[in-house]
Amino acid sequence: MRIVITHSYFLRFDTKQWALGKPYPPLGTLYATSSLLQAGHDVSFEDSMFFESPDQINGALSDLPDLFIIYDDGFNYLTKMCLTNMREAAFAMIRLAKEKGARIIVSSSDSTDHYEQYLDAGADYVLMGEAEHTLVELVHWMETSIVTITQDAGITQDAGKINAHNSAESNEQYSDNLQNSQPLLVAGIAFRSGKDIVKTATRGVIRNLDQLPFPAWQLLNIKPYKERWLTNTGYFSINVGTTRGCPYKCNWCAKPIYGNRYNARSAASVVQELVQLKELFAFDHVWFCDDIFGLKPGWVEEFADLIISRGLKFRFKIQSRADLLVNEAYVQALARAGCEEVWMGAESG
Repeated sequence: MRIVITHSYFLRFDTKQWALGKPYPPLGTLYATSSLLQAGHDVSFEDSMFFESPDQINGALSDLPDLFIIYDDGFNYLTKMCLTNMREAAFAMIRLAKEKGARIIVSSSDSTDHYEQYLDAGADYVLMGEAEHTLVELVHWMETSIVTITQDAGITQDAGKINAHNSAESNEQYSDNLQNSQPLLVAGIAFRSGKDIVKTATRGVIRNLDQLPFPAWQLLNIKPYKERWLTNTGYFSINVGTTRGCPYKCNWCAKPIYGNRYNARSAASVVQELVQLKELFAFDHVWFCDDIFGLKPGWVEEFADLIISRGLKFRFKIQSRADLLVNEAYVQALARAGCEEVWMGAESG
């Protein structure tokens, strides 16, 4: 099964961020890509960050992928607040992929909240909430279902690859049969069954984040990101996630994907990724894009010790709370590790 994965955040459509010129790669999309690669799938990553128009996705669709995935970045606060034109861009890409005969999966904060609209726009499946495991399970189900269905439907197979594009009639038959073979055992998805919309059981959160592979940084063209950062600031910043969720309930905050749980990667895992990123991209600065950084007792102190022992030198910014910053050991550890900026909200929860 040939898979193309992208996202629907077009920097050009966000006029404020376009003018600011400090873009960050789609971290959530890269996590999803690496999860599919780890599961052994044939995946092509297409970064739409600098697209001028949704029509540019046609280049990635020219090889007629079996599956087209729009998987947005749930870490970036900008993509948590979906702009209408980003939603329209997602719908346009869905339409273009449908015209090429691909099946469509969508995962984003907006599609989690408005899954009916995405299904109406042509998506076959919407992933609800945190979705790496959901995605891998659904793709596995689709792939095994295709093998079973095509044996009955007469769609040809070539060396284990399914040719679902050989005719409009066979593709329509494939689509109908696949949709009728409902993936009710895959938790965390929404899809149409006839005129009805089916939502499967809620999927549990991923508690051991160290089990996830690192984002597929090796597939990212870092050049346009780095050039914009260096031109506009004189340094290059990259984004890294160390946690998911936040247990606090501030009224102003939106956490549509990771919610009010709190799970953290080990400090060792984060530092190992930073070592690899330093070798790959020679970054100067990191935005740790967690809803709240270093909440687990002792984590920041261990992190600072590992940063120093590995000889890593960089500056970074985080999001935190005022009540954490009155802890002297916490603040000193942040300073030792290289923190130079802390964002705080006016808590009300």
